[in-house]
Amino acid sequence: MPISNEILVAFTLTCFVIEVTPGPNMAYLAVLSVIKGRRAGYAATAGIALGLMIVGFVAALGLAALISNSYLGYEMLRWGGVAYLFWLAWDGWQDTSEISPINSEANEAQAKFFTRGLITNLLNPKAAVFYIAVLPTFVDQHTSVLAQTVTLSIIYVFVATIIHGTIVSLAGTVRPLLETPGRRRLIRRALSLILVGIAIWFAYATKR
Repeated sequence: MPISNEILVAFTLTCFVIEVTPGPNMAYLAVLSVIKGRRAGYAATAGIALGLMIVGFVAALGLAALISNSYLGYEMLRWGGVAYLFWLAWDGWQDTSEISPINSEANEAQAKFFTRGLITNLLNPKAAVFYIAVLPTFVDQHTSVLAQTVTLSIIYVFVATIIHGTIVSLAGTVRPLLETPGRRRLIRRALSLILVGIAIWFAYATKR
């Protein structure tokens, strides 16, 4: 039995509200797009989308519930995510790429930013919690649970990707204003400090 239109609309609106709420993905993409440009931001957006989809399929198989219900597993995932955000902040702080021309982003390996976006989401326990606590409330438990879960996961990833892409586009407009190496260095380090704040907030927000 297919998912009703009412359920699809309600779930899509729920995904939209959740994704426009400030969080690690939104802040990281904004910081990255200002520092490295839109290409890097779009690459990270693609990595985030894949990470969300992987977590969705894992949740559909029931593995995410095992991790969420395991104190050790949840804490390892949580602190891994916090440590990774701190590392991204450090990497941004000591990056020397500001000495290169503003358009040099075209020569950078976008795979690096794709991978970072992917890892950021795989180490985000809140993504697993969404699939466990929110998504199942829109699933009819009496018919084709797996198919419904996969369908809703795809919708969630689609909504998230649209919002993330919009954030990248808007944040990328700031980059041309950073005309001098000194100005880029100042902004980059300020944004790296913001990433530190995000890491601390993430550790607090995901605490049980």
